[in-house]
Amino acid sequence: MKVWGLTGNIGSGKSTVARLLAGRGVPVIDADQIAREVVQPGRPALREIAARWPQVVSPDGTLDRKALAGRVFDDRGELARLNAIVHPRIAEEVSARIDALAGAGRPVAVYEAALIVENGLHAGLDGLIVVTAPENVRIARLRARDGMTETEARARIAAQLPEAEKVRLATFVIENTGSESGLSAQVDELLKQMTP
Repeated sequence: MKVWGLTGNIGSGKSTVARLLAGRGVPVIDADQIAREVVQPGRPALREIAARWPQVVSPDGTLDRKALAGRVFDDRGELARLNAIVHPRIAEEVSARIDALAGAGRPVAVYEAALIVENGLHAGLDGLIVVTAPENVRIARLRARDGMTETEARARIAAQLPEAEKVRLATFVIENTGSESGLSAQVDELLKQMTP
């Protein structure tokens, strides 16, 4: 089975591309969804997070993701500690899902994650799809979608690896600046490359 990576910086629209691929029958493994699953109550990752940052666990025992982001976003050391807890568990679950899809005879799957390039995962994939969008478009999306201020949106964008670095490594680039129909046409072109 071929496994392609799908990435893009915050607000680029990689989730929209993932949805379009899934709608065309391509299985998509969403790292963000898996990251939410591995920190559910009762899971080892949440116990470790609670031991390190007890104030980020809500009274009902669930993770307060916003509080956690507030604790680790501006502190590289704390972010590294969080990643050391969560990333191995995400990798284990991703591997299990890829194995299940391969076992079911699927010819291709997509692994959607923001940090594919940053974590060096692109080297082990059969192709890398990078979704791009102009910075002003991404800022507008973050403000509308997440209620961020412009300053918060710019800080999130600045904290990520520059888009150009990801594009340099891409097998296929999708420019998400226009309508969903334009995006859909690019996904159709991508499918021709992904599936023999």
